[in-house]
Amino acid sequence: MSKLEEIIQYNNQFVDNKKYEEFITTKTPKKKMVILSCMDTRLTELLPKAMNIKNGDAKIIKNAGATIVHPFGSVTRSILVAIYEFNAEDIFVVGHHCCGMSNLDTKSLVKKIIDRGIPEETLSILNNSGIDVEKWLHGFESVEDSIKESVKMIKNHPLVPKDIKVHGLIMSPETGKIDIIVNGDL
Repeated sequence: MSKLEEIIQYNNQFVDNKKYEEFITTKTPKKKMVILSCMDTRLTELLPKAMNIKNGDAKIIKNAGATIVHPFGSVTRSILVAIYEFNAEDIFVVGHHCCGMSNLDTKSLVKKIIDRGIPEETLSILNNSGIDVEKWLHGFESVEDSIKESVKMIKNHPLVPKDIKVHGLIMSPETGKIDIIVNGDL
C-alpha cells in the first residue's frame, strides 16, 4: 500500500468515526499568536504541548530552521496575514538546539541534488541568473543568532505595526524546555 493510499484509508475512517469533532474551532487564533518554528519532526507534537498550544490557539508556520530568508517571502506574508486578518498580537520565533540547518554542508547538499538527477547545467543557469544556490540553501552557524536575526527582520519590517510583540525562543527537542533569546515584552 502506498503512503497516499494509507492516508486516504485512514482519513475515511477518521471522518466516518467523526474524530474531527474534537478539533473543531475557528480560523482566528484564540491566543492571538503566530509561531514560526522549524520543520524538525521532533517538534511536530512536542512544540505545541510544551507551549500549551491547542488546536485553534495559534497560527503555526514551519520551515527549515525557523528562519526568515527574505523580508518579502512567504513566511513574512503569512505573518502579515495573521496580524491583519486574524488579529495576531504576538509572534514567537522558536528555534531549537541541534538544528539541521546549523552549519549545513551546502556543498554536500548540492551534490545530493545532482545525484538525484538535477543537471549541473540547471545549477549553473541559476547561479548565472543571480541565485547563489549554495548561499540560498545555507543555514546558519548559530541558532541563537539566527533567532535574533529573524526577530529583528520581523520587528523592523515596514508593514509590521510597532505594537506587535516579537519574541525569540529556543527549545530542546529532547525535553521541550524553552529558553528566552529575545523577550518581546521588554
